[in-house]
Amino acid sequence: VGSMQHTAVDVRVISATHRDLEAEMAAGNFREDLYYRLKVVALRLPSLAERREDVPLLTGHFLGELAARYKKVVSGFSPEAVEQLVTAAWPGNVRQLYNVIEQSVALATTPLIPASLVQQAIQREETELASFEQARRKFEREYLAQLLKITEGNVTHASRMAKRNRTEFYKLLQRHQLDPRLFNSQRG
Repeated sequence: VGSMQHTAVDVRVISATHRDLEAEMAAGNFREDLYYRLKVVALRLPSLAERREDVPLLTGHFLGELAARYKKVVSGFSPEAVEQLVTAAWPGNVRQLYNVIEQSVALATTPLIPASLVQQAIQREETELASFEQARRKFEREYLAQLLKITEGNVTHASRMAKRNRTEFYKLLQRHQLDPRLFNSQRG
């Protein structure tokens, strides 16, 4: 910076967002030229609910970290507690899991954290109000799934009911990872 000499550099830019940049671009909230400069390789990180097999691994990692921070002798979770952790909805993703583990460790009075403590932590987390974006995504997914149930997976009929063109409707289904074939009662 400030030099009169040119210096060649090789740079990779990695960016992340929870927003739908294509929708933001269409709404005029994100520059199209910047979008195409950044989007060389797009990676989608699945939500925690879509990769439940990671929950025990993350739980073990967070447990070790938090037990050391709180200077508590906690060896793990009861099998019932692990089952609750694996089957929870996790709308808040990994941050929510971390908070549940932290609350469980902080309140633990035994080396093995019981299911009741985990349940209490999960319920406390779920009673907090979701963000507008989270609520909108949840509503949109449930709405699309309901349309697919009504039409038995017929995308043409579902898109008509939603008053959307089929291409846009397919993009919505893809965004929410909904496979219309799963809603067809005739599939064998």
